[in-house]
Amino acid sequence: MSYLIGVTALWAFSFSLIGAYLAGQVDSYFAVLVRIVLASMLFLPFLRPSALSNGMKLAMMCIGAIQLGLMYIFFYQSFLLLSVPEVLLFTIFTPLYVTLLDDAMVKRFSPFYLLTAALAVLGAAVIRYQGISSDFWLGFLVVQGANLCFAIGQVAYRHLANGLPRDLPQRSVFGWFYLGALALVVIAFAIFGSTEKLPTSGVQWGVLGWLGLVASGLGYFLWNKGATQVDAGALAIMNNALIPAGLLVNLLIWNRDADLVRLALGGAIIVASLLVNEWWARRREQRRSAAVA
Repeated sequence: MSYLIGVTALWAFSFSLIGAYLAGQVDSYFAVLVRIVLASMLFLPFLRPSALSNGMKLAMMCIGAIQLGLMYIFFYQSFLLLSVPEVLLFTIFTPLYVTLLDDAMVKRFSPFYLLTAALAVLGAAVIRYQGISSDFWLGFLVVQGANLCFAIGQVAYRHLANGLPRDLPQRSVFGWFYLGALALVVIAFAIFGSTEKLPTSGVQWGVLGWLGLVASGLGYFLWNKGATQVDAGALAIMNNALIPAGLLVNLLIWNRDADLVRLALGGAIIVASLLVNEWWARRREQRRSAAVA
């Protein structure tokens, strides 16, 4: 749990740094590319190519491509469409996606999820009730793409880690995670990126350096390592602990003029949708346990 708490405190600043110094100023694909290049460089010295089979290497690379590479592509685009507090609030659905993925593995689905999704959309509408636009809803969907990628990566890495040799340090194979993300992002930058919006100040390069080496490099390694040491409930809680931490940093330092009443009301509805979902999940699990007994 200590790994997850530490990374939560670390990532709380990332949202605001992106929104304040990079979004709309630096090409998003270039920013993602720099972050993953730096993170890869951090772990390549520890990489032991002979420690894993080719299949495990490929699986690790695929997880990195989805959880980090594709997630970041969605994530950075969302800052062009939404404010930082909105991006933070809309990340609350990651635990719901984790539950849905677990259900999908056993070919199970509950229509009740449609109710929680409807409540969440209502909360999003309240936050922007006077200024809803196509860009806003597009931003909402883009954040959900990032959430889904992050959830897929967490579920997949937890499963993959069970197959790793017990005496093998995770840092000696985690470089494959970043190399998978790098392969995807290089292609994305070549197709969609622009060299006309590169960093123009030392502050922007410094922010990219911090986000690449610390937030992406150390952050994702420690988060995934921590995810293998806690149960699913604790992981879900820590996924959402990032939201109040990130909001606190953003509202106190960078966004003091935000409409706090509207933000709080919409956020409360979104949180309620998550609580309803968790209540339903617990109730369903209790019924299943009773049926088995």
